[in-house]
Amino acid sequence: METPKLRAAITAIEAYVPDYILTNEELSTMVDTSDEWIMSRVGIRERRILKGEHGMTFMAVKAVKALLEKNNVDPSEIGAIICSTVTPDMVFPSSASIIAGECGIVDAMTFDMNAACAGFIHALKTASLYIESGFCKKALIVSGEKMSSITDYTDRNTCPLFGDGAGAVLLEGRTDGTGLQDAILRTDGVGKEFLYMYAGGSLHPATHETVANRQHYIYQDGKNVFKWAVTKMADVSAEIMERNNLQPEDIAYLLPHQANLRIIDAVANRMGIDKDKDTKVLVNIDKYGNTSSATIPILIWDNQSKFKKGDNLIFSSFGAGFAWGSVWLKWSI
Repeated sequence: METPKLRAAITAIEAYVPDYILTNEELSTMVDTSDEWIMSRVGIRERRILKGEHGMTFMAVKAVKALLEKNNVDPSEIGAIICSTVTPDMVFPSSASIIAGECGIVDAMTFDMNAACAGFIHALKTASLYIESGFCKKALIVSGEKMSSITDYTDRNTCPLFGDGAGAVLLEGRTDGTGLQDAILRTDGVGKEFLYMYAGGSLHPATHETVANRQHYIYQDGKNVFKWAVTKMADVSAEIMERNNLQPEDIAYLLPHQANLRIIDAVANRMGIDKDKDTKVLVNIDKYGNTSSATIPILIWDNQSKFKKGDNLIFSSFGAGFAWGSVWLKWSI
């Protein structure tokens, strides 16, 4: 008798978003913009902002502690933590190690992953390999971003887009057919020219000049990023369906990266899903904005009551690098 295949499955999900809500109305008092302008272009009405002297791990620790407590998980059982982020508390040590220390997780393998907005799906596939190989039985993926720390609130093209938040998922092995089924992950380095933070790395360390020139903030060539995101995110979502013989009616829910409502519409259309008539396209960009790699886990957390065991979920994302991809997962809870 053939041994059932061991697959990495999401067995618990938790998230944390800050209390402070930055609305479009308040934003319009800070920079030349309006609710109508923002809603018509990206579909964001408000976003959460982490106030006070806190780094990204403040939110990540909140999410992980809640996950462990609500699901009665012993911290000593966690064998690996991957933290996907572009806004770590500091260059080193890793945010994953800080999270482990704050949550009482000892002897786990920990590291950070930077795949920008596509970080969660990259971390999900990576951690699944540790589970399926037997390297560890339980792994945590923590995707957290304090995007407000690298957002220039004098730049009307970028400041309406981003918010803060963190999500954490627990991965465990399952042999019941649920879990991660397939993943397509891709990169094209041309993205270096269109979406980046100029200063703060080893190429351009912080100086009085880089600070004065506001080069420690996000730069985005919106038109080129939009063009690439629409094409690549839509194509890879359709590709994962085609190579697994999935039809639109087989998909319970599409969980796309929450960057732009028009990009989400394009992905749904490419997959043969009518977003206007179908509730299977999940969206919360209006409430949280773009939290980079945290958008998909926050979206899972926000909608988990809708999912049934065995549901086919498609995750799709696109970010700086350019890095993008899609994941097919069967829900396990």
